[in-house]
Amino acid sequence: MYNVFQEFLKDKKSICVIQAENPDGDSLGSAIALDYLLKDKEISLYCPVDIPKYLHYFGDWSRVTNEFDYRADGYIIVDTAAAILLSKLLDDSAIKNRLYSAPVLVLDHHETADDLDFPHESIIETLPSCCSLIYKIAKECNIPVEKEAAESILQGILSDTLGLTSSSTDSEAFRMAAELTDLGANVSELEERRREFMKKSPRILDYKADLIKRIEYSLDNQLATIHIPWDDIREFSDEYNPNVLILEEMRLVEGVRVAIAIKTYPDGKVTGKIRTSTDAPIAEKIAGYFGGGGHPYAAGFRTYDTNYEEVVADLIKIVPELLQEGEIKNV
Repeated sequence: MYNVFQEFLKDKKSICVIQAENPDGDSLGSAIALDYLLKDKEISLYCPVDIPKYLHYFGDWSRVTNEFDYRADGYIIVDTAAAILLSKLLDDSAIKNRLYSAPVLVLDHHETADDLDFPHESIIETLPSCCSLIYKIAKECNIPVEKEAAESILQGILSDTLGLTSSSTDSEAFRMAAELTDLGANVSELEERRREFMKKSPRILDYKADLIKRIEYSLDNQLATIHIPWDDIREFSDEYNPNVLILEEMRLVEGVRVAIAIKTYPDGKVTGKIRTSTDAPIAEKIAGYFGGGGHPYAAGFRTYDTNYEEVVADLIKIVPELLQEGEIKNV
């Protein structure tokens, strides 16, 4: 399967690595790692939105640009195979035409179906992170993994597995972490760097207190939702992502099995970030209802021409059904 990667690289001098419009630690780590691994190529890193400040603990985050490289010989899309997460690219006719005419390779670890309609090859394997996939590819293809690449890969794995504590973490993830440590990545140094950038200003801490007061509970407190309107996004997102600020707090409330942060935008766009408890592996099914995807315990969606109240009404309808389906399967 991984020979697709080697075949894709043949006869290409320049590669543009593309992240989706919801960059996270795994997608950023994947992009930076490829930059280090493919030393014999001219690499550009593209994301249609600015890298959030909370991810600036990645040493080379600034290598990522909003300027699309139309002259690249090929394009690698990391951490998604879902068209809805690439809507900003596909809405740009020039970028869309380039993706339709140039070689494209997709690297992803999600269970969500590949629905990209432009010609492309793909390597999709269900793993804890896309960085896990990239490390496996590097090993299989005998690509040297030096310290900088090892750090980026380990940072991405730690990000998507919540520090190797999420339900998707398996024994292979721990073995990878050990091997990457042997290659020069230092977990304590990476964590110290992350914690430094996760520090909050008094203003952000006050905002978090306000968010906590705004959490809404439904279905006998099994469902917790928070509305993050455009005014909040505009005022606070550049300093700290509201989703990151509140989601784990919501998930840790007694009785909550499904926690969802819902953002609304002036153009009618609504996005949702979903986290579920260990006894409710339905996050990707909830996201799928709205056209999104992800993992059983962490997923996301984007939809249009709706509002927060309508989304919550749909959630109140579908979440009990999905929880019941999961309970029946486990009997």
